[in-house]
Amino acid sequence: MVHSADAGAPDGDTWVRSALAELSAMPGVHRAGLALAEGGGRRLLFSASDRDNGVAVDWCEVDAYEDVPLNHSVRTGEQVVGTLDHLAGEYPAFIGRQAASTCAIASVPMVSAGHVHGGFALFYDTPQPFDHQQMQGLEDLGARLGAGLRRAQRATTHASRSLTDEPVPEGAMAATYRVVAHPSAVGPARGFMRSSLSGWGVDADTIEDAVLCLSELVTNAVIHTESGCELRVVLDHGVLTTTIRDGGSSRVVDLSRVSVEPLAVHGRGLQIVSAVASRWGSELDAVGMTVWFVLEPTVEPKLSEPV
Repeated sequence: MVHSADAGAPDGDTWVRSALAELSAMPGVHRAGLALAEGGGRRLLFSASDRDNGVAVDWCEVDAYEDVPLNHSVRTGEQVVGTLDHLAGEYPAFIGRQAASTCAIASVPMVSAGHVHGGFALFYDTPQPFDHQQMQGLEDLGARLGAGLRRAQRATTHASRSLTDEPVPEGAMAATYRVVAHPSAVGPARGFMRSSLSGWGVDADTIEDAVLCLSELVTNAVIHTESGCELRVVLDHGVLTTTIRDGGSSRVVDLSRVSVEPLAVHGRGLQIVSAVASRWGSELDAVGMTVWFVLEPTVEPKLSEPV
């Protein structure tokens, strides 16, 4: 389902307009779409070249689990390409909505810092070979746009960084916890995660995986920031999403001159998160870092009232 986004467009409109203009100018492309992951990967913000993006980018909010090619690319990091006839079997509703002038589609993830930040879709009105050379070119373009998006995020300051201000899907269970900037706070954060998930009826194996990932990311946050972090756990239709948001450091750093990703400092911890979580991602801005990971419980949780 697609509906209007209440939170408004994200920062970086200049980058978005530039990306859409570049994509639209590619040979054979009559329409281009761009999606950015948000809400811990549960939602995508989508815009397209045929919208009025002059004053501000015209975004809509898309359910990240809707069965369309671009969502698949953002979730899995895989390209989806083909003619409409080729894709109709897997995406019948989506293909049925396409303009008569469209004869082929390419959906490509935008990757930076080792994970997917969003993706782009190209709608062609001329036949495409989708051979090795073209596929490699699309992959390289996804990496370049991902790097540009990362730079735009690093220059952005959000008006509010509190996870309590972010909406929770209807019917989902959610809990939020504040972690002080001290290594001793990691243990209570693990306890909060364990007790919250146990109360929701999440299976023991998923709880242990969630606590392990949380421990690595919260430790990273409290070591490298001076303001601690905030974490939120959301259980929505069996999908467990955990978001950790730190407030950054008070040290004066020109982020445009920092070449090393902050997340790269504890490579072993991120390797654990990458191996255990179904998906994970991060967003860096001028205030701090937001990291999220997703786990899918193996047992349907018991019903409970949202927290």
